[in-house]
Amino acid sequence: MRMRQLPVLLAGLAFSLSAFAAKSDQWTLPVNVKKLDNGLTVIVTEDHSSPTVGVSVVYHVGMRLEPKNRTGFAHLFEHLMFQGTPNAKKGVFDTTITAGGGRNNGSTRPDYTNYIETAPVSALEPILWLEADRMKTLDFNPTTLKNQQDVVKEEIRVNVKNQPYGGFYWIDISQHAFQKWENNHDGYGSFEDLENASLDDVRAFHRDYYGPNNAVIAIAGDVTPAQGFALAQKYFGAIPARPTPKPTDFSEGLNTQEKRVVQSDPLAQVPAIAAAWKVPPRGHRDQPAMAVLGELLGGGDASLFYQGLVKGREIALNVDTLFGLTGPFEYDGPTVMTIFALYKPNSSADAMLKAMDEEIARVVQNGVDDATLKRIKTRMLANWNNQLESFINRADMMAKMQVLWGDANVVNKIPGWIDGVTSEDIQRAARTYLVPTNRTVIDRKPAAMLAAPGATPAAAAPAAGTNK
Repeated sequence: MRMRQLPVLLAGLAFSLSAFAAKSDQWTLPVNVKKLDNGLTVIVTEDHSSPTVGVSVVYHVGMRLEPKNRTGFAHLFEHLMFQGTPNAKKGVFDTTITAGGGRNNGSTRPDYTNYIETAPVSALEPILWLEADRMKTLDFNPTTLKNQQDVVKEEIRVNVKNQPYGGFYWIDISQHAFQKWENNHDGYGSFEDLENASLDDVRAFHRDYYGPNNAVIAIAGDVTPAQGFALAQKYFGAIPARPTPKPTDFSEGLNTQEKRVVQSDPLAQVPAIAAAWKVPPRGHRDQPAMAVLGELLGGGDASLFYQGLVKGREIALNVDTLFGLTGPFEYDGPTVMTIFALYKPNSSADAMLKAMDEEIARVVQNGVDDATLKRIKTRMLANWNNQLESFINRADMMAKMQVLWGDANVVNKIPGWIDGVTSEDIQRAARTYLVPTNRTVIDRKPAAMLAAPGATPAAAAPAAGTNK
């Protein structure tokens, strides 16, 4: 995000998505999809409740596909996309959208890079022209490259290096949990690799990954499908398709041995822990159950971990759950579910993990009662629908689902998947994935604690890194 705005595992891959859909009253969004001759997929979801639109252009490239020895390059390139083209110089993109009351942003994730805008519907054509213009080419020059290298480095300093706990629970944890470079390297970017990125790298990356055949555009709001498709054809239809490199095999199975790391943090006041478990791959029958299990364990003050570790045992100060750098349904490669918590200095990582294991064991043994399961599902479905209220989020989610799942209508299927999760599904997921052998743990301690006599030495912390 640009700083200015702020072998059991594979068994279920071949499943019918409708198998865990349940009948329920739900909000169904209109999804209209068309593929242009150049391979660009266009999605239009019509809603005339406001004279505004949301636009999202999602490219099927992220941190997993960036060049080796160029860690953070996909993130750097995201910044470069806002630095102008031969037709629209630097600043034109932002000014054109914001001057009319709109806003825009972009972000880089492991499996995609997205660019989003929202504005009055009168600005739709200028937005599409601008997006098509930078899909064609950029203003490749050394001054801009140097400037954005410095911007990204400063972003890393602000968000990671000069922050207590930095990104250890969303950056470092993946570097230890995964085996393959595509999954475990520093996607935010090392300073050395960022400096070594060249103009040739930039040109090649745009050529290889930013063609229309590697992109999806979604338009949500005050526009009909016919209007949206016509405008997409008008502005994007003449852009030629370009060959896209074949991705490497970045698949990984579950881990078979627990990994433990101790890190020193000179800015932290209290210790913290990140415990991460590899989750089922996208499309696995256990994916919805894992999403509900994450909410059961770490979703808010009513969660088992909060009630058990913060309120009950009084050893933790907070509990939070993350699914990689995205969400439980927004990934297309190996991902972890991470529990992040600050804990009291008179406790320990061992005590925290023991308490977590006890709560997990109760779920495995007893399942989830009907009332608790209903409450969790209601919270998840409310959050899902609330995020789709805004046109910009609606367009973005549909574009991401099309890129990741090959089906924008997954937006309408996810509520049924959540609603269809049973207590038995949650027990199976907990029993399969939330085991110590599949767990990676970082114990992040204040430097003063590790300097005390008899303290456990800290492992060398990896370089910090990716978009959050």
